[in-house]
Amino acid sequence: MLKASLNSLIWAMTISYPFLVWFSLDYFQPRFVALSLAGLFLLRFVVRGTNQSTGGLWAWLMPAGALFLLAVALVNETSWLLAYPVFVSLAFFAVFSFSLAYPPTVVERLARLDDPKLPPKGVAYTRKVTQVWSAFFLGNAALSLATVCYGDPWLWSLYNGCVSYVLMGLLMAGEMAVRRRVRASY
Repeated sequence: MLKASLNSLIWAMTISYPFLVWFSLDYFQPRFVALSLAGLFLLRFVVRGTNQSTGGLWAWLMPAGALFLLAVALVNETSWLLAYPVFVSLAFFAVFSFSLAYPPTVVERLARLDDPKLPPKGVAYTRKVTQVWSAFFLGNAALSLATVCYGDPWLWSLYNGCVSYVLMGLLMAGEMAVRRRVRASY
Protein backbone atom coordinates (compact mmCIF):
# COMPACT_ATOMS: atom_id res chain seq x y z
CA MET A 1 0.00 0.00 0.00
CA LEU A 2 2.79 2.41 0.92
CA LYS A 3 4.72 1.48 -2.23
CA ALA A 4 1.62 2.05 -4.40
CA SER A 5 0.99 5.44 -2.79
CA LEU A 6 4.62 6.43 -3.18
CA ASN A 7 4.59 5.31 -6.83
CA SER A 8 1.46 7.39 -7.47
CA LEU A 9 3.03 10.46 -5.87
CA ILE A 10 6.24 10.01 -7.86
CA TRP A 11 4.36 9.60 -11.16
CA ALA A 12 2.17 12.63 -10.44
CA MET A 13 5.24 14.77 -9.75
CA THR A 14 7.07 13.41 -12.80
CA ILE A 15 4.16 14.13 -15.13
CA SER A 16 3.60 17.59 -13.65
CA TYR A 17 7.33 18.41 -13.91
CA PRO A 18 6.90 21.34 -16.36
CA PHE A 19 4.27 23.00 -14.19
CA LEU A 20 6.28 22.42 -11.00
CA VAL A 21 9.32 24.01 -12.63
CA TRP A 22 7.33 26.94 -14.05
CA PHE A 23 5.82 27.65 -10.64
CA SER A 24 8.98 26.97 -8.60
CA LEU A 25 11.32 29.19 -10.57
CA ASP A 26 9.44 32.25 -9.37
CA TYR A 27 10.29 31.34 -5.78
CA PHE A 28 13.43 29.17 -5.81
CA GLN A 29 16.81 29.04 -7.53
CA PRO A 30 17.21 26.44 -10.28
CA ARG A 31 19.66 24.64 -7.98
CA PHE A 32 16.98 23.88 -5.37
CA VAL A 33 14.48 22.71 -7.99
CA ALA A 34 17.10 20.50 -9.67
CA LEU A 35 18.20 18.93 -6.37
CA SER A 36 14.57 18.22 -5.44
CA LEU A 37 13.94 16.58 -8.80
CA ALA A 38 17.19 14.58 -8.59
CA GLY A 39 16.00 13.26 -5.23
CA LEU A 40 12.68 12.35 -6.82
CA PHE A 41 14.50 10.45 -9.57
CA LEU A 42 16.59 8.51 -7.10
CA LEU A 43 13.52 7.75 -5.00
CA ARG A 44 11.70 6.55 -8.10
CA PHE A 45 14.66 4.33 -8.97
CA VAL A 46 14.75 2.80 -5.49
CA VAL A 47 10.98 2.23 -5.33
CA ARG A 48 10.72 0.86 -8.84
CA GLY A 49 13.88 -1.24 -8.87
CA THR A 50 15.45 -2.71 -11.98
CA ASN A 51 13.16 -5.68 -12.69
CA GLN A 52 11.47 -4.03 -15.65
CA SER A 53 10.34 -5.51 -18.94
CA THR A 54 12.80 -3.39 -20.89
CA GLY A 55 15.79 -5.08 -19.30
CA GLY A 56 18.39 -2.81 -17.80
CA LEU A 57 16.82 0.39 -19.13
CA TRP A 58 15.82 1.66 -15.68
CA ALA A 59 19.15 0.53 -14.27
CA TRP A 60 20.86 3.41 -16.04
CA LEU A 61 18.12 5.81 -17.18
CA MET A 62 17.01 6.91 -13.71
CA PRO A 63 20.54 7.49 -12.37
CA ALA A 64 21.43 9.26 -15.64
CA GLY A 65 18.47 11.61 -15.14
CA ALA A 66 19.54 12.25 -11.56
CA LEU A 67 23.11 12.97 -12.70
CA PHE A 68 21.82 15.43 -15.30
CA LEU A 69 19.82 17.22 -12.60
CA LEU A 70 22.85 17.28 -10.29
CA ALA A 71 24.80 18.95 -13.12
CA VAL A 72 21.96 21.48 -13.40
CA ALA A 73 22.29 22.12 -9.66
CA LEU A 74 26.01 22.77 -10.09
CA VAL A 75 25.61 25.33 -12.87
CA ASN A 76 22.41 26.79 -11.34
CA GLU A 77 21.09 27.91 -14.75
CA THR A 78 17.39 28.05 -15.54
CA SER A 79 17.93 27.13 -19.20
CA TRP A 80 19.61 23.88 -18.15
CA LEU A 81 16.67 23.05 -15.94
CA LEU A 82 14.31 23.78 -18.80
CA ALA A 83 16.39 21.48 -21.02
CA TYR A 84 15.46 18.47 -18.89
CA PRO A 85 12.63 17.35 -21.27
CA VAL A 86 15.17 17.56 -24.11
CA PHE A 87 17.48 15.27 -22.13
CA VAL A 88 14.66 12.79 -21.45
CA SER A 89 13.59 12.65 -25.09
CA LEU A 90 17.18 12.20 -26.24
CA ALA A 91 17.71 9.44 -23.66
CA PHE A 92 14.64 7.58 -24.91
CA PHE A 93 15.75 8.17 -28.50
CA ALA A 94 19.11 6.62 -27.60
CA VAL A 95 17.51 3.60 -25.93
CA PHE A 96 15.10 2.92 -28.79
CA SER A 97 17.75 3.52 -31.47
CA PHE A 98 20.28 1.33 -29.66
CA SER A 99 17.73 -1.47 -29.57
CA LEU A 100 17.35 -1.16 -33.35
CA ALA A 101 21.07 -1.73 -33.75
CA TYR A 102 21.20 -4.48 -31.12
CA PRO A 103 17.90 -6.41 -31.15
CA PRO A 104 15.55 -7.34 -29.70
CA THR A 105 14.02 -3.89 -29.87
CA VAL A 106 12.34 -2.26 -26.89
CA VAL A 107 8.92 -2.71 -28.50
CA GLU A 108 9.64 -6.38 -29.27
CA ARG A 109 10.56 -7.01 -25.63
CA LEU A 110 7.28 -5.45 -24.54
CA ALA A 111 5.34 -7.40 -27.18
CA ARG A 112 6.86 -10.68 -26.02
CA LEU A 113 5.41 -10.10 -22.56
CA ASP A 114 1.98 -10.55 -24.15
CA ASP A 115 3.00 -13.05 -26.85
CA PRO A 116 6.23 -14.95 -26.04
CA LYS A 117 6.06 -16.78 -29.39
CA LEU A 118 5.95 -13.63 -31.48
CA PRO A 119 6.08 -14.65 -35.17
CA PRO A 120 8.57 -13.10 -37.64
CA LYS A 121 5.83 -10.81 -39.01
CA GLY A 122 5.27 -9.51 -35.46
CA VAL A 123 9.01 -8.98 -34.97
CA ALA A 124 9.16 -6.98 -38.21
CA TYR A 125 6.20 -4.89 -37.05
CA THR A 126 7.78 -4.17 -33.66
CA ARG A 127 10.93 -3.03 -35.44
CA LYS A 128 8.91 -0.51 -37.48
CA VAL A 129 7.14 0.69 -34.34
CA THR A 130 10.52 1.15 -32.64
CA GLN A 131 11.65 3.25 -35.61
CA VAL A 132 8.53 5.41 -35.33
CA TRP A 133 9.08 5.92 -31.59
CA SER A 134 12.74 6.78 -32.22
CA ALA A 135 11.68 9.45 -34.72
CA PHE A 136 9.04 10.72 -32.28
CA PHE A 137 11.55 11.10 -29.45
CA LEU A 138 14.03 12.89 -31.70
CA GLY A 139 11.34 15.26 -32.96
CA ASN A 140 10.07 15.83 -29.43
CA ALA A 141 13.60 16.69 -28.29
CA ALA A 142 13.89 19.23 -31.12
CA LEU A 143 10.56 20.86 -30.28
CA SER A 144 11.38 20.90 -26.56
CA LEU A 145 14.71 22.55 -27.34
CA ALA A 146 12.93 25.12 -29.51
CA THR A 147 10.71 26.07 -26.55
CA VAL A 148 13.81 26.49 -24.37
CA CYS A 149 15.52 28.67 -26.98
CA TYR A 150 12.40 30.76 -27.61
CA GLY A 151 12.46 31.78 -23.96
CA ASP A 152 8.74 31.97 -23.16
CA PRO A 153 8.10 30.05 -19.91
CA TRP A 154 4.39 29.72 -20.67
CA LEU A 155 5.06 28.20 -24.11
CA TRP A 156 7.71 25.89 -22.63
CA SER A 157 5.28 24.70 -19.96
CA LEU A 158 2.40 24.29 -22.42
CA TYR A 159 4.42 22.19 -24.86
CA ASN A 160 6.37 20.11 -22.35
CA GLY A 161 3.51 19.73 -19.88
CA CYS A 162 0.61 19.20 -22.25
CA VAL A 163 1.21 19.10 -25.99
CA SER A 164 4.03 16.53 -25.88
CA TYR A 165 1.89 14.22 -23.72
CA VAL A 166 -1.06 14.61 -26.10
CA LEU A 167 1.17 13.81 -29.08
CA MET A 168 2.55 10.77 -27.26
CA GLY A 169 -0.98 9.60 -26.44
CA LEU A 170 -2.09 10.04 -30.05
CA LEU A 171 0.90 8.03 -31.25
CA MET A 172 0.10 5.27 -28.74
CA ALA A 173 -3.57 5.20 -29.74
CA GLY A 174 -2.70 5.09 -33.44
CA GLU A 175 -0.19 2.32 -32.87
CA MET A 176 -2.73 0.27 -30.89
CA ALA A 177 -5.23 0.54 -33.74
CA VAL A 178 -2.64 -0.56 -36.29
CA ARG A 179 -1.40 -3.33 -33.97
CA ARG A 180 -4.88 -4.89 -33.86
CA ARG A 181 -4.93 -5.14 -37.64
CA VAL A 182 -1.41 -6.56 -37.77
CA ARG A 183 -2.18 -9.15 -35.06
CA ALA A 184 -5.34 -10.18 -36.87
CA SER A 185 -3.26 -10.92 -39.96
CA TYR A 186 -1.15 -13.57 -38.23
